[in-house]
Amino acid sequence: MRIYTRTGDGGQTSLRWGERVPKNALRVEAYGTVDEANAHIGLAVAFLEPAGAGPLRALLLRVQRELFDVGADLATPPDRERGEQPRVTDQMVARLEADIDELERGLDALRNFILPGGSRAAAALHVARTVVRRAERQLVSLAEREPVDPALLKYLNRLSDLLFVAARAANRASGQPDVIVEWGKRS
Repeated sequence: MRIYTRTGDGGQTSLRWGERVPKNALRVEAYGTVDEANAHIGLAVAFLEPAGAGPLRALLLRVQRELFDVGADLATPPDRERGEQPRVTDQMVARLEADIDELERGLDALRNFILPGGSRAAAALHVARTVVRRAERQLVSLAEREPVDPALLKYLNRLSDLLFVAARAANRASGQPDVIVEWGKRS
């Protein structure tokens, strides 16, 4: 099988069930941004130190698989029969909440804003978090024009929270402290 099809050379792509849309359609932008976030999470996984990060690695790999479900749901036009139930569910959102609670148990209470960064894995997770926030904004814009499954919005909202906490956990696993924002301090 060839990786190239030439069907997108004119600036269009196919949604699920074959409907052709411009590559800059909001729906395509949203699932493309989800794919971008997934790639940043993969980078974070590659940066995780082998010792002490096993559970975090497993959690992030599960999230990466779930993001393919998010993309599949987004690639299904709202006016087309899905042929199956949506892949992203409120139960998945609840699981992210439980994951956040579990990760937070191993962290110091957060009383200040922190700078995004620290270890390479944490920095990549902070980038992924901001990309997920962009996907969420795109999904809100899409929802203003056509029906969007509310579970998708909830999932992306909760995922950005999880990635923030996961970045802190990655710093902790690598022995890096979170850097507190010191307002007005320049150096």
